[in-house]
Amino acid sequence: MPNDTPTPKRRRGATLEQAIIRAAAAELLTAGYANFNMDQVARRAGTNKNALYRRWPSRAALAFAAYGHLTAEQFIAPDTGNLRGDILTIMRGANRHWASPLGEVLRGLLTGLPDDPEVLKQVQARGAEGGAELFMAVLKRAVVRGEARPGALHPRVAGVAVALLRHEYFMRGAPEVPDAVLLEIVDEVYLPLVRSQ
Repeated sequence: MPNDTPTPKRRRGATLEQAIIRAAAAELLTAGYANFNMDQVARRAGTNKNALYRRWPSRAALAFAAYGHLTAEQFIAPDTGNLRGDILTIMRGANRHWASPLGEVLRGLLTGLPDDPEVLKQVQARGAEGGAELFMAVLKRAVVRGEARPGALHPRVAGVAVALLRHEYFMRGAPEVPDAVLLEIVDEVYLPLVRSQ
């Protein structure tokens, strides 16, 4: 007698990869980076560990990819009509993110990656580029309006405010940075640095 139960199709390529990323993202949110476990991700994804390691060479690489999945399109450059409003909007959004469970995941990734220098470089580059991208977008508009000098359109200059925010989290161990500190960073450091002379 023939078996009428359909045989499950084997997932491959992008379909399997997306299932793994979704499972890894769920595991990262549930367990955090310190307890992120490849066996558990494989179980969640309904696959085996070899499928994970064929795509991501390490636990850190998969965790970083999962974090990227969780934060995709989360940050959009605001347009409040003035430079100060735009910068404060970005800083407040970044502060909320760093104080959230996702921010805790990122902090865990950053502090747990020294053993995986290649992934650490990727995390650092993404953090620097992501922050600078938003600031560059609002600075370009500010230059056109005459609120910022053209020389401020440099990623290192653009990212100063978010670098100071990260400093508050990592060096001071703040669970969340008070709004008064954000205002101080923006008004006392960032705006004087980028404004037209």
